[in-house]
Amino acid sequence: TLIHLTFLHETGSNNPLGIYSDCDKIPFHPYFSIKDILGLLFLLIPLITLAIF
Repeated sequence: TLIHLTFLHETGSNNPLGIYSDCDKIPFHPYFSIKDILGLLFLLIPLITLAIF
């Protein structure tokens, strides 16, 4: 198990060509954070409106 974890977390283990391309990745914050907050607001505002009135 230890050998498996060592090779699994080795740098470039999921990239057999060894090409490092970080340009196709987007960071989690702020894009997904804003998306999740807006989704939560779009769900909570109608619910709160129904509960108040």
